[in-house]
This record gives sequence, C-alpha cells and structure tokens, in this order.
Amino acid sequence: MNKKLKIVTIGGGSSYTPELMEGFIKRKEELPIKEIWLVDIEEGKEKLEIVGNLARRMVKAAGLDWEIHLTLNRREALKDADFVSTQLRVGLLDARIKDERIPLSHGILGQETNGAGGMFKALRTIPVILDIVEDMKELCPDAWLVNFTNPSGMVTEAVMRYGNWDKVAGLCNVPIICRKIAAGALQTNEEDLFFRFGGLNHFHWHRVWNKAGEEKTKEVIDAAYTTSDGLKKALTGVNNSGVQNIPNISFLPEQVRDLGIIPCMYHRYYYITDDMLQEELEAFEKGETRAELVKCTEAELFELYKDPNLSIKPPQLAKRGGAFYSDAACELITSIYNDKRSHMVVSTKNNGAITDLPDDVVVEVSCIITSNGPVPISWGSFEPSSRGLLQHMKDMELTTIKAAVTGDYKTALQAFTLNPLVPSGKIAQTVLDELLVAHKEYLPQFKDRIEFLESGE
Repeated sequence: MNKKLKIVTIGGGSSYTPELMEGFIKRKEELPIKEIWLVDIEEGKEKLEIVGNLARRMVKAAGLDWEIHLTLNRREALKDADFVSTQLRVGLLDARIKDERIPLSHGILGQETNGAGGMFKALRTIPVILDIVEDMKELCPDAWLVNFTNPSGMVTEAVMRYGNWDKVAGLCNVPIICRKIAAGALQTNEEDLFFRFGGLNHFHWHRVWNKAGEEKTKEVIDAAYTTSDGLKKALTGVNNSGVQNIPNISFLPEQVRDLGIIPCMYHRYYYITDDMLQEELEAFEKGETRAELVKCTEAELFELYKDPNLSIKPPQLAKRGGAFYSDAACELITSIYNDKRSHMVVSTKNNGAITDLPDDVVVEVSCIITSNGPVPISWGSFEPSSRGLLQHMKDMELTTIKAAVTGDYKTALQAFTLNPLVPSGKIAQTVLDELLVAHKEYLPQFKDRIEFLESGE
C-alpha cells in the first residue's frame, strides 16, 4: 500500500470536478495520491483549463503537493493509472437539449436518462466508453473504472457485457438522496438507519430499518410519500445538504402503500407519467427544459470558477444537480484501495442479489465495497407489482445497449417499442428517426439509416 496513486478523470472539464477534488481532499489521509489527470476533448478545452486551474488552487489551499495534469490526450493520461473515473457527456449539453426537446415536441417525455432521451444518451455514449475500455486494457490493465456517466446502469452493463471489463462500478446520487429523504421523514440521523436497495439505475426501490432491527419502511412511506406536503418536509434535510432540483410531485398514496417498498423519485416517470409529462411540457413551452436551465447554470458556474481567488467548491454548484455523485466516487475509490468494507449502492453484476433477474446482468443494489470491488447484498425477489416492470425495464436496457454496439436500426426501434415512456408504432419511429438525424455527428454506427433518412427516399 506504499504506491502513490495516479487517478484519471475523463470529462475533467465538467462542472462537477470541484466536488470531485473536494472529495479527494477530504480523504487525503486515506488516499496517497501523487497525480490527478483531468482529461477532456478539444471542444471542452476552455472549460478544462478553467476548472483545472481551480483544482490546482484547491489542492494548494489544502497544503497538498498533488500534481494536477490537464490534457486532451486520453492515452497519455491513462498510462499506468490506478483508478479511472468517467463523467463525460457525448455531444455536450446541446445534445441533452435535443434529447429533451425533440420527444416533448411530439408530446412524449424527454428526459436525460429516461424514455427516448435516455436511450439516445446511451446510444451516443456506449461506443465512446468501450473505446476507453480498450485503451485501459492496453495502458492500465489493473485499474478500476468508476463510472458516473449517465445512463450509469446501461453504461456499466455495456462495459461488462461488451467491453469484457469486470473492474467497474457505476455510481448515482439518487440512492444517497433517498437515504436523506428517509432520515428526514423519520426525523432521525441517516447514520442511525440501515438501508437495502434493489433494482436498476434510476429504477430502484429500497427498505429501511433502525438500529434495533425494526423495519421502518412503512413509516417512511406514510411520512414522505403519501402527500405532497409530506414529501416537501422530508426533502428539507436533502435541500439543506445542497440539492435544489427535486420537483415536489408526490406518488399516488394507495399505490406506494400497496408496493410496500419505497420507490426512487425517478419511478414517478412510470407511476405518474401524466403529471410528470405535464410539468415537462410546461417547461418546454417556456424554453425552460432541465437541460436549458442546466446550460445557463453551467455558464454561471464557470464564470465563478475563473475567479483566481476561489479555492473551494462554490455553493452555487448545488443548483447544477447531481450533488453527492463525486463524493460517492471518492468514497468508492478509497473503499476499494483500503478494503474499507463501506456500505454503498452501486451498479454491478447481479450475481444472485435479485433472484428475479439473471446473474450476469448489471443491477443497482446495496453492496459492501472491498479491495476486490462491490459484493452485492441479497435483495431476494420482488412482488409481481414490481417484478414485471423491473424485468421489462432490464430487457429494454439490454436491447438499447445492443443497438448502441451494433448500430442496428431494427434493434433501436425494438428498444423504443419496449420503453414504457415511448408510445409504440409510428410515433416511436418518427421520434427515433428525428433523434438519429439530430445526433448524426455522434452516431457513426447508424450511418446507413441516417443517410437514408436524409436522402428523403
């Protein structure tokens, strides 16, 4: 354990990087870091330099001698890396705007990780991630890949299934927020509760116990998920922690009580689709989709980051969303490096944790993080009310991933048809085709179909 660590972040020009640096600095006694490489592409060069200089100021202010390298040369950065984290967005935020606005223009949900938009983010991202994995096989074959590029579960699945790379874990901030909501609902400390999560990324459920071993799941549901006011109160502690972008729209009380387990906030896209669609359509009409707001927030953040006197993560970063992602990445890295046995929720190979799904698929479950990576904690089986939708969503993910890898148009159309948020038939094909043309620069695997569409034949 005397080796000094080389850590690489691909997508280093992200607005999240200051939180990542803060997470590493907090763990300076646990991680013997020698160098951190922040990697980006030519289009992100200016942001990389801005956020990279802030990272250097943060390290200096903490009294550390870590080397902070900025580069557009991914292979140079990956050479002999110990940990590689990915936080990239293929097509930048303009691509996300298209993912949201094009489906909404047809009256269907447009969202970063759900529905048509989420599938297209996967189609653009998975080939890039698999290229990174090929570089890692050559340049840092012993490194761990820590992914919080969305859609995190599908990207992690692609790395394992098609990249044949098992030293990977996918991260998300939603389980962290769910823990904080439960603690707020029960008016207790998060550390005094035990959680068990099971499902898929942005599609998991969880249960809660106290230190005495008494299950408190029903109490959390009664307190937080059955009225809009209850959710608002439960979110107080979360918002105080820096999350400012969770809409206050609650589930139908009767449905959640019947489930008997706590859904994550993304389940609202499936359980109360009309309410969520209406909210997004209103934002669409005003030119205020989530992606458009985030783009404005990012511009403000990078103006702050330019301040030569700034040497900490600014509180305004909370408006960006995604709070706790980076801190979770740092905790995962230190837990693997130090065999800490931290209890975390990650996307990893099922290996029997959820008996309703095959062992070899990626799930998002509670795990113990060891020096050998995540060890899933058994969830068991779901009731039919959750099981069918879970299996359906997993098959949709697998079909989307296959389409991303093969570039097969028919498979992509099949994935659209499987997705509960995309109406089947002509509208599915229309939205699919429009998104293919809109993102043609980042979808070379669909070149033939795109050329056909542009020819007007």
